[in-house]
Amino acid sequence: MYSEKVMDHFMNPRNVGEIKDPDGVGTVGNPVCGDMMTFFIRVNDDKLEDVKFKTFGCGAAIAVSSMISEMAKGKTLDEAMSISNKDVATELDGLPSNKMHCSNLGADALQKAIEDYRAKTGTGEEEKPSGK
Repeated sequence: MYSEKVMDHFMNPRNVGEIKDPDGVGTVGNPVCGDMMTFFIRVNDDKLEDVKFKTFGCGAAIAVSSMISEMAKGKTLDEAMSISNKDVATELDGLPSNKMHCSNLGADALQKAIEDYRAKTGTGEEEKPSGK
């Protein structure tokens, strides 16, 4: 049912934990399945220097979080923002259709952490005129 990569990332998750005083934090959850993911990021020179996560959920949710943390490390913020649920599922050699929502949650949590960083620092997307 699960690929070897999914099982490896579930049994040996990478980058588990918190970053002390993170530059950005993103949390998402799915009340239907009970999965909760929080991503913590450290940014240096517009690149993700460190990515850690805490996930409460099924094996697929843990594997997805682990894979995303690996995929995002070292990438620019824009590159990391473009990581899609399909990219994650492909890197994991597929996920069962009833677990694809986990890949959405992982990508969303990473994107929320980056958005949190950008909101705190005022960096990222161009400021839009306020109309005042």
